[in-house]
Amino acid sequence: MIQIFFSATQYAAATVTAAIRAGQFGPREGVRRILVVSNTAAVPEVGTPLDRMAGFEKLRPEFDEVHSWNEFISPHHPAGWSPRAQDAQLWEKAVRLAWGLGDEPVEIACESIQANPSRAVADIFADSPIHVYADGLMSYGPTRNRIPHGMSSRIKRVLHLDLVPGLRPMLLSEYGVQPEAVPNEAMVDVLAQIGEAGAGLLAELLPADNPPTAVLLGQYLSAIDLISQDEEEQLHIRMLRAAARAGHKDVLFKPHPSAPSVYNDSLEAVAEELGVRLTVLNEPVLAETVFAFLKPKLVIGCFSTALMTAAAFYGIPVARVGTEMLLERITPYENSNRVPLTIIDAALPDAEHAELGAPLELAGVAEKLTPLVRAVGYCMQSRKHHALHDETATWLAAHLTEYQRYFKRRRLASLRLPGGGQVRAQALRRHPAVRRAVRRIRSTTRQG
Repeated sequence: MIQIFFSATQYAAATVTAAIRAGQFGPREGVRRILVVSNTAAVPEVGTPLDRMAGFEKLRPEFDEVHSWNEFISPHHPAGWSPRAQDAQLWEKAVRLAWGLGDEPVEIACESIQANPSRAVADIFADSPIHVYADGLMSYGPTRNRIPHGMSSRIKRVLHLDLVPGLRPMLLSEYGVQPEAVPNEAMVDVLAQIGEAGAGLLAELLPADNPPTAVLLGQYLSAIDLISQDEEEQLHIRMLRAAARAGHKDVLFKPHPSAPSVYNDSLEAVAEELGVRLTVLNEPVLAETVFAFLKPKLVIGCFSTALMTAAAFYGIPVARVGTEMLLERITPYENSNRVPLTIIDAALPDAEHAELGAPLELAGVAEKLTPLVRAVGYCMQSRKHHALHDETATWLAAHLTEYQRYFKRRRLASLRLPGGGQVRAQALRRHPAVRRAVRRIRSTTRQG
């Protein structure tokens, strides 16, 4: 048996390595394991492939070989390329020849099956079983795109991190795919190993006597057109002011690797005004390495998955900033970031107004989040989860007032749910289906 693991990030490779070490891919004996790395950045040539990052040597022993998907399909971009249907068998032969796979049976483990390169790989190995693994909060939301039956029937499970214990992922559930949690202990152990090099770097950069006690997480939300660069800059400043309000005088800001340096300049100016010593960490160090090394007393972010890893893996108090604005801005309603945003907004305290410093009580979070996430998920993908209509309607009838910010009135109206009210005549007149029907009626009338 040959098992091929596809990963685009160091965090993804850590997730699948933790699953392997936890025995979730069976015994090592008699299995050939291949890691295929890809870089899906807009300009991959300027980035560092995960197999060249510090700490990768800790993951390498789990795999017999490592190959680059970017190099194999060059000059195509891995995020935008997939084989034509009539060429899929030719590509499988090419992969088998290039990597010496022979005619042996192959199992595929990949990230989001909804997008390339995972979708392309699943098309190429059209007869292989598929294991989907998800490394973030998006696994709790519904599947974004339709998966063809020939592909969905081969998906065996969804491996996910148990960031909200008790909350069941919706990803691929409409196809009957069952979720399976990767043990937190295994993931924390892998993160600790690959973080050793990063910890040494942090030890050199940060003062031993007064290390930062609060960490701010940047996401670069403007890159995915959720907010503007100016608004994101202000979001980081709000995080810094919230940390200062909570009494922190030594703060570390971990920007997104693609964020412009102007963000850092504005933060440093505000830090000086507040009397806060600010450290900007531009080096490629995982957020989890920062958490493990610094053991901060507070982590503040918008809706980064790292907020939940700080709480679930390290027991660090966490807080949010700016989620209300994002809930208003995020479009379309089906946007896959909606569920992570909903989870963070509903579960974490507001860093600008709430009392901070207490660890998140994860034991009770799932009970509160489960009906909310299922309702939001239904509204996002009602056709895939039509069985949830009555459950959602009942829950909204009792709780909509408290949770109104997670739903759009027009969406509720179109799904005939509480809170939707009447669909406006003007909106109906603009609807493409209505306009086509009117044209047909008028055409028939003229012909008569």
